[in-house]
Amino acid sequence: MIYSKNETLTRREYEALQLQRLQETVRRVYENTEYYRKKMDDARVRPEDIRTLADLEKLPFTEKNDFRSNYPFGMLAVPQEEAVRIQTTSGTSGNPTVVAYTKNDIDQWSELDARIETMGGVEAGDVVQIANNYGMFAGAFGHDFGSMRLGALVVPSSAGHSEKQLQYLRDFGVTTLHATPTYVLHLGMLLKEKNVDPRTLTLKKCLMGGEGMTEPMRNIIHELWGEDVLATQNYGMCELGGTGISGECEALNGMHIQEDCFLPEIIDPETGKPCAPGEQGELVITTLNREALPLIRYRTRDITRLMYEPCSCGRTNVRMDKILGRTDQMLVIRGVNVFPSQIEEVIMPMKELRTNYEILVYTKDYLDRLKLRVETDDAAILQDPQRSEKLIHQIRCALHAELNIDMEVELLLPDAFGEIKGKAKHIVDIRTSGKKELIV
Repeated sequence: MIYSKNETLTRREYEALQLQRLQETVRRVYENTEYYRKKMDDARVRPEDIRTLADLEKLPFTEKNDFRSNYPFGMLAVPQEEAVRIQTTSGTSGNPTVVAYTKNDIDQWSELDARIETMGGVEAGDVVQIANNYGMFAGAFGHDFGSMRLGALVVPSSAGHSEKQLQYLRDFGVTTLHATPTYVLHLGMLLKEKNVDPRTLTLKKCLMGGEGMTEPMRNIIHELWGEDVLATQNYGMCELGGTGISGECEALNGMHIQEDCFLPEIIDPETGKPCAPGEQGELVITTLNREALPLIRYRTRDITRLMYEPCSCGRTNVRMDKILGRTDQMLVIRGVNVFPSQIEEVIMPMKELRTNYEILVYTKDYLDRLKLRVETDDAAILQDPQRSEKLIHQIRCALHAELNIDMEVELLLPDAFGEIKGKAKHIVDIRTSGKKELIV
């Protein structure tokens, strides 16, 4: 099922609508936001210079630090009294990123997320449990708004309290679960430990976002929850308004971007120049109809590619591939680029391991090194030196074959990292003084 006719426009119709809305957005921010007016003046570009979509390249980029330097409301394009809601990021490295919404923005957010829900198979009558964090972070609310818009019954369970999550799944007849992929895996492992047959539950769909999901992770989710459970991923970002930017349909062939509301580009992260069609690079997005806080050429720092080939679902909007990693969280170890997703591709299929892991980055003898710390699925492995050494050797060989780099491996007891709430923190970088944690 397709929610909106704007998901099935021709390429010519998309481009005409995008150009109209781009011109309106550029004019709005130039007239109403001092920050953008100064940036455009510095770049010697004015609203009337945007005559075609190709002229987008003339406009300056927006970056996360721009939010922090204009904290809290310096990015707004409407008077503050017209805003009806704010959300923020966590602000782990400085002031939080503040995002504001007008009434129309909230209505649009609900519409966009309803499309994502529909892509993932949600419809009226479904019972949707939202195990994402509620609060200042935007993730849970978009799914809440979109699900209710479709006529689904929402269970706003938030993250954590895993025993309660399983109780809600069972008692309320939940058909759809929203969570991060790692939390879906965690709940599935808890089911396995309790010897609960997932077929006794009513769950049919898992819609996952907030962090990247690899295909091995999806395979394990099917093993834990059942092959009949539709496991899709979606993409959102607080700065861009939250959830609803893109999502997978049942064809599982990339995430459809809502092109009537977002104009995507792929650029070379080093030069800022556009990449060739289908080429991998950094995703840059311009919002096309936000009122309170429009963004021009926002650098997401996420690495992906765009796919324009037709999708069997009937939607014609461009699709983005899975997120390989982030330009600002890519590890460069002795000249080798390493993304956590590459490590996941190796360890996820290994039955002896759990899905919780940590990558320790440190320096020894003036060289940067990596150490993988990963939970085992059976404490008995650690009690058998021969068995554990064999497993460590197997992991190290597989990682070297994938990454062409040697990594230390440390096996941990099950649940060594405790219960994961929200996004999993996978990288601990201690190369500089102190301990610096990066969210991946």
